[in-house]
Amino acid sequence: MQQKSGCTLAPLINQASQGRKTNTDQLFELLYPELRRMALARMRRERSGHSWHPTLLVNELYLELLKNRAFDNSEPDADQRQAFLGLAGFLMKRLLILHSRPLRQRVQHQELEVLDGSAIASADPESALYVEGLLERLEAVDPRLRTVVEMRVFQGTTSDEIAAQLGCSTRTAGTLWSFARQWLATELESEK
Repeated sequence: MQQKSGCTLAPLINQASQGRKTNTDQLFELLYPELRRMALARMRRERSGHSWHPTLLVNELYLELLKNRAFDNSEPDADQRQAFLGLAGFLMKRLLILHSRPLRQRVQHQELEVLDGSAIASADPESALYVEGLLERLEAVDPRLRTVVEMRVFQGTTSDEIAAQLGCSTRTAGTLWSFARQWLATELESEK
């Protein structure tokens, strides 16, 4: 994918994965608007009065990526942008879960209505680990289902973007989303 600077993401991701801070800075500069949008969508689902804000979440993401060099440059050039954003969405969720752990006295199982997925994403920090457990069980059914839920709920991606990432049709992505929602609703109902 061509960027405004006329270069592709492939060299930036490759060099950033080798620990070159300058390239990581350039990568973040190119993708910052999208990362900020993802962080804003994610923070809207957090409890009110959260001590973090979207800019801080993007900054923490940047530090996490620098620390771990968690870039995968094995994807074809056309898929690298989406793969990087998928990694960013996953790490944002993980950072928020890790941030909530010191506040957590115990995990509370609370009723979550699964209508459009927003209830899962808006679970308070005490139930973040519970939601993670649900996602792990869903992944055991079919790994694509977890991917669909994470992309739709935590990253705010569209069905077309999910289909492109999974290499399937938009209709199949929609079917996977419907199945995942129904499965989650059934699991939540059985745990009442």
